[in-house]
Amino acid sequence: MKWIAAAVALLFPVSQAKDNTPPEGFAALFNGKDLTGWQGLVELPQRDKDPAKYAEQIKKANEKILPHWTVENGVLVYDGKANSLQTVKDYGDFEMWVDWKISPKGDSGIYVRGTPQIQIWDPKDRPEGSGGLFNNAKNPSKPSKCADKPIGEWNTFRIVMKGDKVSVWLNGELVVDSVTLENYWDRKKNPEAPLPAKGPIELQHHGNRLEFKNIYIKEL
Repeated sequence: MKWIAAAVALLFPVSQAKDNTPPEGFAALFNGKDLTGWQGLVELPQRDKDPAKYAEQIKKANEKILPHWTVENGVLVYDGKANSLQTVKDYGDFEMWVDWKISPKGDSGIYVRGTPQIQIWDPKDRPEGSGGLFNNAKNPSKPSKCADKPIGEWNTFRIVMKGDKVSVWLNGELVVDSVTLENYWDRKKNPEAPLPAKGPIELQHHGNRLEFKNIYIKEL
């Protein structure tokens, strides 16, 4: 059944890779060893435009936040007691893969271009499941189906960001199909405000223990 194997490889090109080892064409955002490439959260609206002042903002955020994000056996673990983690680099259009695991009643998400958020939470409390664009007000916010695995098991997101459109696959199921992600930060002033052209990817804090691994990205 070679055609089945080929189809699986096409749909899940990174699922069989060794942990934290990116497949061809992708870069690892997490190296499985330390927090290289990550920093404490300074949200886009609070970023100082002066590079020196922004560097001071990051220094303070790192001192407060980074001690709570540690690496355990190749897994990025958050203890739930500080704030979110974000990439040092900003990204525009990309394809991203990330494995995540939460505890009962857990709540998290993935910010893209510094904008909230692709939702992660406990499907027992939220039966619509994870993967939706939670902060959308005009455009669809809920996933098309619940594709979460039981709490305590690893889940896999594939996220494709093109322009202001986001597609999300959860455990191989397409749950968000090219939906507009709204500019959460600017929409009160201008409901038609476009997304920023670039921004960081953020692993969202909501006061719960979180686990992440196999975080891969390909810029488009």
